[in-house]
Amino acid sequence: MTGTTGRRELVTDPRHGDVWIGIDLGTQSVRALAVTDDGQVVGRGSAPLTGHRERDRHEQLPADWWSGVRDALRGTLRTVAATRVRGLSVCGTSGTVLLTGPDGAPLTPALMYDDGRAGAEAVRAQEAGADVWRSMGHRIQPSWALAKLLWLTGAGAAPGTALRGARVCHQADFVTARLVGHPVPTDTSHALKTGYDLSSRSWPVAVHDRLGLAELDFPAVVLPGTPLGTVCAEAAEATGLAVSTPVVAGMTDGCAAQLGSGAWDIGQWNTVLGTTLVLKGVTAAPLHDPAGVLYSHLSPDGHWLPGGASSVGAGALTRAFPGADLAHLDRLAAHREPAGAVAYPLVSHGERFPFLAADAEPFVLGTPRDDADHYAALLQGVALVERLCLAYVGQLGAPVDRAVTFTGGATRSAYWNQLRADVLGRRATVPAQTDSALGMAVLAAHGVRRAATDAGRAGPDAPLSDLRAMVRVRTVLEPRPRVGARFQEPFVTLVDALEQRGWLPGPTAAYAREHG
Repeated sequence: MTGTTGRRELVTDPRHGDVWIGIDLGTQSVRALAVTDDGQVVGRGSAPLTGHRERDRHEQLPADWWSGVRDALRGTLRTVAATRVRGLSVCGTSGTVLLTGPDGAPLTPALMYDDGRAGAEAVRAQEAGADVWRSMGHRIQPSWALAKLLWLTGAGAAPGTALRGARVCHQADFVTARLVGHPVPTDTSHALKTGYDLSSRSWPVAVHDRLGLAELDFPAVVLPGTPLGTVCAEAAEATGLAVSTPVVAGMTDGCAAQLGSGAWDIGQWNTVLGTTLVLKGVTAAPLHDPAGVLYSHLSPDGHWLPGGASSVGAGALTRAFPGADLAHLDRLAAHREPAGAVAYPLVSHGERFPFLAADAEPFVLGTPRDDADHYAALLQGVALVERLCLAYVGQLGAPVDRAVTFTGGATRSAYWNQLRADVLGRRATVPAQTDSALGMAVLAAHGVRRAATDAGRAGPDAPLSDLRAMVRVRTVLEPRPRVGARFQEPFVTLVDALEQRGWLPGPTAAYAREHG
């Protein structure tokens, strides 16, 4: 049924109508979400993920991703008929990569997004393609997939492994290939940290030749939301999905969170706070960063999504207070504003954004009075770094004065949400669903309906603005200026300390102190 505008009316009965599934391959779990056109969640499922961490190493087994996706989808489909699912999409962690055989079978473990062992390889890759990366506004970092490929084919190559013709595979690619039953193209979002040039829409073949990667099979690249195929019989049997359900190309988890936040207009910014912190905004053109720590993805609607990923985050809480009652600690932290110490709460060795420092380590300035004070310092430290990230993109010329959105697992803490709004000094919106899986459900709807329109079949075109009903708002937080003023001194203290350690460049520090 259509109204006078010609658009289909939204179905308000969750028992009927189209359902879209988003799948998020996170650090600690796989999460799946089934969502209707008007944002009602009709099914959800999850499954744990484990990996191996050792200082700068972080690996997971790709087979575990598929097992997790299978279990998460079966949980999701307990409450929704598979025949109602009109499409699905998958997001993965940015920079996670492995090598597979031509048939998609893994030849290596997956080096995760924050694996930092490829430091020497990053320098080599940066030097080999300096002109290319400069034109793209990038700087190859140890956590980027291109540096990891050099490690996998060099120092990390397993004895006896035949790598000639090995296929480059990102995290989401591995799962979507299992869903459709054959290797698939990757998307521009996951390909970015593997060196893909978004301007020319091509791989830098000459750089690959200089790096000795020419024998690898780099996949074709498509835009997010492009149909990759449909669910095959084997995947349907494993997951409970219906055969022939459309599968569309996804994005990285940070981009997925941006879509799920509803922050789709130019000048809006979203911060994803989970194990680590990701900041991403919307601009009309790519945001050029001479330091190369900020990079721009393509949005499905033609805008650009500049952003970066910091190594601070909620992972610092679980490391410092394993098994603790965090809600109880939240209540105690509310009386420690500010805490008696200033913390830089890195989750892993090295920092990626808003500055690049491979030798960065977590630190605490001062001595917390007790566990509650230490916990408060960690919460506040993440918020202070978040404020520094926004100052950095402001220094690059991006508009940062609009309200922000908060997504990610850490938004379960109402206290932390308000604290972050206070420290940032701006209104913040928290969607009803803060999981990156929601963004992939939005992208699935966008991609399937766009493909239907392009093919001339009946079905509405799907600019993102037409899908806004899929993102419901849970909370709007107003900053409290009197509380925010208490954190000016801790912010400057942290900025000074980062600069004194030689990690934060002087001009950025000066800008943050004046404008942050």
